[in-house]
Amino acid sequence: MMHALTQALVGLDWMILIYFILLNSFYALLLLLSFPELWTHFQLADDEYLARVLATDALPPISVLVPAYNEEVSIVASVLSFLTLEYPRHEVVLVNDGSKDRTMDELVRAYDLYEVPPAFQRTIATANIRAVYRSRTHSKLFVIDKDNGGKADSLNAAINAARFPYVIACDADTLIEPDALLRLSRPFLLGRNIAAIGGTIRVVNACTIEHGRVVKARVDARWLPGCQTVEYLRAFLFGRLGWNRIGGNLIISGAFGLFARQYLLAIGGYQTGNVTEDMDLAVRLHLHLKEHGIKASMPFIPDPVAWTEVPTSTKILHRQRERWHRGLIGTVWERRKLLFNPRYGAVGMVALPFFAFGEMLAPIVELLGYLGLVVGLWLGAINRPFAFAFLAVAVGYGIMLSLWAIVLEEVTFRRYNNRTDLWRLMFFAVIEGFGYRQLTVYYRLHAFWKVMRGEKGWGVMQREGFAKPT
Repeated sequence: MMHALTQALVGLDWMILIYFILLNSFYALLLLLSFPELWTHFQLADDEYLARVLATDALPPISVLVPAYNEEVSIVASVLSFLTLEYPRHEVVLVNDGSKDRTMDELVRAYDLYEVPPAFQRTIATANIRAVYRSRTHSKLFVIDKDNGGKADSLNAAINAARFPYVIACDADTLIEPDALLRLSRPFLLGRNIAAIGGTIRVVNACTIEHGRVVKARVDARWLPGCQTVEYLRAFLFGRLGWNRIGGNLIISGAFGLFARQYLLAIGGYQTGNVTEDMDLAVRLHLHLKEHGIKASMPFIPDPVAWTEVPTSTKILHRQRERWHRGLIGTVWERRKLLFNPRYGAVGMVALPFFAFGEMLAPIVELLGYLGLVVGLWLGAINRPFAFAFLAVAVGYGIMLSLWAIVLEEVTFRRYNNRTDLWRLMFFAVIEGFGYRQLTVYYRLHAFWKVMRGEKGWGVMQREGFAKPT
């Protein structure tokens, strides 16, 4: 009996070791694929080129959609950053989703809002709209006050009200860099049919903010936002760039992504009830394009940057990561017909299978790996060299990829000019694998329990506001 248990433990740990080798090797492949993407990108990214872009009439007008719920601490600065973007023609459509704090009061006070008739067609059904406002001081600002219906419902209301053919979905706790829309719009000048474009999200915690702008980028010294800074660098700098080469970008970040309004209307907008509406929308867009034979691309571009506030407490991080993973489980299950279906190209054959088996199941596999390792060592079924090899692959490989992301940041964009920040990034890249990673594994495992119970709530996301912490 003991011999059979020992053999089972050894077999389990070997299978999990192979799983992590394959998973991290795929991440390494994404890293390698990001190099030619970066080279192609920098050929179109110089400031002189952007100046010519600003002067051209070829850029389409854009509607910036901003859902807001209980954002009183940051809403005024956020809206100001949206209104003052460098772009030939854009509007800001902000939707107050039944906030229970002073979000609406702050908007009325800061932007001198006055009520106007709701002169737009409700193509997509949404929760009840209470009132519609314009600003006396900023003609680009349009505000919708509605009953609470969730983020997806708010974005649908904004899509209905948008006047322009392309829309950008932004979170209210996001600060967009002044030239981000110009950088995001470059594919339009290459004659490509665009369904969606993703931009980069960076961590704003500890940065210096003036008039709705990040004037000095810093890395937060606190371990929780510090680890997330490295995590965001890795995810955006080579993770999504690598997917460009494969053709399977499944996530256009809900905090900063551009979409063709006609395709959003064609698929019925955002799906309410999905707690990760951005991934679900991207998958449904791919599905729509493939099934209707539409040749339209959904690229990721690394230099249009939006800054967002990340959780600073384990309680709020728990809610966020559990919700993200719950949404991933729901999206994979609802779109399971795409899995290994050659009709849907790279999305069906590579991207969705990777997210299903490499992302969705990863916390379960990692937990089994840790348990098998501990029990195996205790029973003497596994020797110490194997245990070290297991940890090197499961944790050390991830640390190496994080360090490579920092190297890419230093040789390309260099947003952090202080040498202290570079050392902080390297420090957090190392300690991320010991404690922070295991925390997020636990949070993601909790998502499976909530899915089984049928829970669909978001949970409260508390903010510090855009101020440098003391």
